[in-house]
Amino acid sequence: MSVAQVPAVQTEQDTTATRLEQKISPFNTGFYPVGFFDFDLKYLIKYNNYEGLRLGLGGMTNDRLSKNFKISGYAAYGTKDKKIKHSLGGSFLLDKESKTWFTLAYRDDINEIGSANFLTDARVYSVFEPRLVNVTQFYQIRTWQANVITALTDNLAGEVRLGRSHIDQTLNYQFLNEGITYDSYEVAEATASIRISPKSKFFTTEDGLVEYFDGFPKISAQITKGFSGLVRSDFDYTKFGLKLDYYIKRSNLSSTNFLLEGNFATGDVPLTHLYHAYPNSPTKQEVLQRFSVAGRRSFETMYFGEFFSDKLATLQVRHSLRRFKISERIRPEFVLITRHALGDLSNPEAHQGINFNTLDKLYNEAGLELNKLLFGFGLSFAYRYGAYYLTNPEDNIAFKFTFYAKF
Repeated sequence: MSVAQVPAVQTEQDTTATRLEQKISPFNTGFYPVGFFDFDLKYLIKYNNYEGLRLGLGGMTNDRLSKNFKISGYAAYGTKDKKIKHSLGGSFLLDKESKTWFTLAYRDDINEIGSANFLTDARVYSVFEPRLVNVTQFYQIRTWQANVITALTDNLAGEVRLGRSHIDQTLNYQFLNEGITYDSYEVAEATASIRISPKSKFFTTEDGLVEYFDGFPKISAQITKGFSGLVRSDFDYTKFGLKLDYYIKRSNLSSTNFLLEGNFATGDVPLTHLYHAYPNSPTKQEVLQRFSVAGRRSFETMYFGEFFSDKLATLQVRHSLRRFKISERIRPEFVLITRHALGDLSNPEAHQGINFNTLDKLYNEAGLELNKLLFGFGLSFAYRYGAYYLTNPEDNIAFKFTFYAKF
C-alpha cells in the first residue's frame, strides 16, 4: 500500500514556460490563449436555479503583454434573473523567486449561502460543474479585495486577503443582532490561509494555485476575522477552518480517498457566512423529479437549505475498485461512498425568514457510483440513514447521473 502520486500535468519543473505548455490543452487547464489574452473557459456557460443560464466572458492577460503585471476580469448575464455580474482586477508580481503576487480587484456577483472555501485550494477547472446546477440559495455581494498569494516553500502555499463587502439578500432573510434586524449589511474581513502538500508540485499565479503534480496528503488551514466598525462594517466574528485530504492507491489499482473537514465560527455571523455541508438534493417530492447531477464531494441526499451550522465537521470516504472491462470502449469504475456530518448552531433564533435545521445529531449517507459508462457519464445512488432519516422512505433516496471526463 502506498500513497498515490497522480500527475495532473506531466512536466519536469516549476516554470512559467510549464504553464504555457499546459495551455496546449485548454479543456484541461481551462484557459484558451488568444494573443496576449487568456480566455477563461469557466466563465463561458453555467446554469443554476437562480440565474438560469449564465452566459459570460472573461480571462486575464498573459506573459506576451507583461510577465510582471496582469489584468483580469469577467462579465456574465443570467437569463432568469436578468442581471449582469462583473469583476475587474489587476495583479503585480512582487517577488519572482517565491512567485508572490499582489492582486486588487472589484467584484459584483452572487455567492452561495453557507459556502466556505479555502483560499489556497488549487484552481480546478471542469467543463461541467455538477453541483452548481442544483444550487438555489444565493446572496448578492459587491466587494473590494486585496490579496497576496505566495509559495512560502516548495510545498507550502499561503494567501492573505483583505476585503470590504456590501451584502444584499435574494431570499426573505433577516439577521437579528443586538436588537437590530439586518437584511443588508456591510462586512470587513481579513483572511489568512495556508496549505501544506508535501508531495504536490504547484506554482502560484495571480489567479491562485496551479498544480502540475497532484500529491497527497493535503492539509489546509484558514482563519477569517470580521471587524465591526471598520469602514462601517456591521459585525464582529472569527471563523476557523481545517481540512485534510488523503488518497491511497494500491497495487491492485483500487484506491481510497479520505476527506476530513472542520469549521468553527464565533461572534455575530449572519447565515450568509455560516456553513452548510454542501447539500445536493433539489427540494422536490418524487425521486425522479430530483434526478440531476451528482457532485464531486457533496451530500447527495441532503436538501438545499436543510441545515446550517456555526460548528461543522464532515468526513467523506470514497473507495474505488479497479475498473472492469465490458468492451474496449466501455470500462466503468465502481465506487463505494460513505459520508457523515455533525454540527451545531449557537443562536438559531437570530436567523429569521428561512426555516432550517441544525446538525446536532450525526448525519449519515451511504452511496455508490458506476462511473464512466459512456462518454464520461455514469450513475449515482445514495441513501440517508440514522438520526435524520425522513418519514417518507423515498425522501431518503437520491438517484442521479455522474460526469467524469478528461480531454
